[in-house]
Amino acid sequence: MIKIKTLIVDDEPLARRGLAVRLEEFADIEVIKQCSSGADAIEICKNQKIDLIFLDIQMPGMNGFEVARALSESTRVLPAIVFVTAFDQFAVKAFEIHALDYILKPVDDNRLKQAVEKVHTYLKTQQDNAHKKKLASFVAGITGNNCEEILKKLATGDTLTDRRYPESLAVKEQGEIIRVPVVTIQWVDAAGDYMCLHCQDGQTHILRKTMKELEQELDPQLFVRVHRSAIVNTKQISKLVTQVSGEYLLVLENGQELKVSRSYRDKVKAALAS
Repeated sequence: MIKIKTLIVDDEPLARRGLAVRLEEFADIEVIKQCSSGADAIEICKNQKIDLIFLDIQMPGMNGFEVARALSESTRVLPAIVFVTAFDQFAVKAFEIHALDYILKPVDDNRLKQAVEKVHTYLKTQQDNAHKKKLASFVAGITGNNCEEILKKLATGDTLTDRRYPESLAVKEQGEIIRVPVVTIQWVDAAGDYMCLHCQDGQTHILRKTMKELEQELDPQLFVRVHRSAIVNTKQISKLVTQVSGEYLLVLENGQELKVSRSYRDKVKAALAS
């Protein structure tokens, strides 16, 4: 019988031992190590072939998502990953399709059996490349600076969406399609169903889209709506000026002045404060 070399990664000793005991019921599952940290798990995977990891999500130092990302970048063959989480099942539905599977704490015997059966199917079909691509894409989109924010959303039951924003926009000009890097866009104003993208190099590109459509494509961490017909790159904001009339005027680094409508004033203030 071929053994499935398995790691259990959890910072809670009781959780590790409890899962290890339950896995003893499966003759082909060989738990070769119980790790208390993601760093230990990564080191083991670098030095030997691991087939399966039961990976806790919320751990100090390096959480489960960060471990998954590191493994996808550092190992030639990514182990099958089953996330272990105490989060509500409705919250984890959002990333259910990206991991091989997940189980909730406290671990239910039937649910664990289902997860192991999925592992068997996965290993038999040898879909490592597809799994690695899917998982790497997912963790790249949610980890990094916003990872703790994601964990907080899961903990409070908020819906976690796998949302990534484009690094460039495709613009058709004179029969050609060019890519305009999003970070170079200083601000955008509307002209009917066309958007004027004003960029750092002084060029203006015309994009056929509505303001609503474009706003949904741009990262809200980087862009803020300041008026019904204007969006601004927050990195390009120099100052917010209060006028005698009580209205606000936004001044960009290039000296461009834009009126801030009352309905968007609080959003602009929040963007500047973050």
